Amino acid sequence: MCLAIPGELLNVEGEDPLTRLGRVAFGGLVKAVNLACVPDARPGDYVLVHAGLALAVIDAEEARRTLAWLAEYAPEVET
Repeated sequence: MCLAIPGELLNVEGEDPLTRLGRVAFGGLVKAVNLACVPDARPGDYVLVHAGLALAVIDAEEARRTLAWLAEYAPEVET
């Protein structure tokens, strides 16, 4: 089982679809994430991230619900 965490895509670097990176904000933490699986992701989108790879673009409401659930049921996980 894996856990993917939603984060907001802040910016995109690179043109090659396989090596494109994005800076993704997870609350107060910003990480570099590979965007190869989400070629249509743009700054402002929310993406689900697992192990440094964005797996899917999700809407802001779904991201909010997921983050609220994590805050309630896994409070030690910083979102």
